[in-house]
Amino acid sequence: MSPLRLPGPPHRVKDPHQLIAESGADLEGHGLKRTMGLFQLVCFGIGAVVGTGIFVGLSDSVAEAGPAVVLSFVLAAVTCIFTAFSFAELGSAIPVSGSSYSFAYATLGERTAFLVGWCLLLEYGVSVSAVAVGWSQYVNELLDSLFGWQLPAALSAGPGDGGAINLPAVIVVMMAATLLVRGIRESAGATAAMAVLKITILIAFCVIAFTAFEHGNLTPFMSHGAGGVTAGASLAFFSYIGFDAITTTGEEVKNPRRNIPIAIMICIGLVTLLYCAVALAAIGALGPDAVSDKPAALSLIVDQVTGSTVGGGIIAFGAVVAIASVVLAVMYGQTRILMSMSRDGLVPRVFERVSPRTATPVANTWIVAVVFAVPAAFSSLDVVVNLTTIGTLATMVAVNVAVIVLRRRNPEVQGSFRVPLYPLSPLLGVAFCVYLMYGTGWSTWVQFAVFLAVGAGVYAGYGRSRSRLAGRAGG
Repeated sequence: MSPLRLPGPPHRVKDPHQLIAESGADLEGHGLKRTMGLFQLVCFGIGAVVGTGIFVGLSDSVAEAGPAVVLSFVLAAVTCIFTAFSFAELGSAIPVSGSSYSFAYATLGERTAFLVGWCLLLEYGVSVSAVAVGWSQYVNELLDSLFGWQLPAALSAGPGDGGAINLPAVIVVMMAATLLVRGIRESAGATAAMAVLKITILIAFCVIAFTAFEHGNLTPFMSHGAGGVTAGASLAFFSYIGFDAITTTGEEVKNPRRNIPIAIMICIGLVTLLYCAVALAAIGALGPDAVSDKPAALSLIVDQVTGSTVGGGIIAFGAVVAIASVVLAVMYGQTRILMSMSRDGLVPRVFERVSPRTATPVANTWIVAVVFAVPAAFSSLDVVVNLTTIGTLATMVAVNVAVIVLRRRNPEVQGSFRVPLYPLSPLLGVAFCVYLMYGTGWSTWVQFAVFLAVGAGVYAGYGRSRSRLAGRAGG
């Protein structure tokens, strides 16, 4: 089937039917296996979301918004909910591994799709490094609680944080890669177990912290004004990054047209309730000053409330497990994005090869692990959070627009879920995303513009001439 054409200059748009037909097999014919059920998929989503953002990043959001950080989490959640509707419809209608990239290719054209995939390198890739850095902080907190000692700074922090190499961050990335290459069944099972554990740990934190709750710690509620709430929401949004990884499982989940939309909605709802409860309990227990700029704030709060290091050690253990599951889930999403781009010829073919023994992209996984272990070893968490956030929000804008385009061009391509209040809902999704992008600051916009320019150069120099869609269409 020939590619669709947009009015004006020609754009390479991949027909959604062709996209679905081509999915699930590499050149050798070794396809991915559908082994994940709804429960595993929900746990996978929670595993991809709940981690560094709440265990480590909460302190940064509180520093910006004060007690009104609860509103920041709600604002970030609303942004996610509108976009989640769009992800759910597209994931149901086009259940393939490429997520935002594939959705953009089927609606907005190849150039835009490549840039979306390029932005996903920030969301699924660079965020792995940031999450791994946060994991290292809680590993030291756990060691201190259990044994009264920590890893030396030279081995547990990058040069920007006073160390030489962040060895724990490298270790967690390599551990995740090892599990991923063994198979999706093993990875999904481990993620489900870790998701249940970290939810239990956060609920336990809320129970402990609420025993010391004082209303006075919440006043003045909006101490930093509306601007503080917006800035806090831009940071709090990092805590939600990863829910869209659910759509990268399109070729490995059972009944994807039904399960993907349900899993997305359950994931966003549970995570939002959990985040708001944790933020309210943390500030209510000791006040915003005790939470602000404290990387391992949850452990510190439990230590002070209970007067013992045992509770803080349990929270630290939960954080270690929680953040490790994020590394696992996000690395999974990154490898599936690259696999989809490789099928289309936009990145080297090595990324699309699937092992006949494990039914996983082994070479792809190890390349991703090695590449992103490097910034994890030598970078600071703060360096990449805002850039990751703005890149993710940009892909969400594209997804909301893609829903509108798909309905206009291919109304026959439908799944089990339809965006409510269409077209208002996706338009509000765009508006909220742009609003939070504004809150990241001008310096982040400059960095993002440079990042996009580099991506455009890579597409022009490599992807455009090697596109398989262009080859079939005769250029």
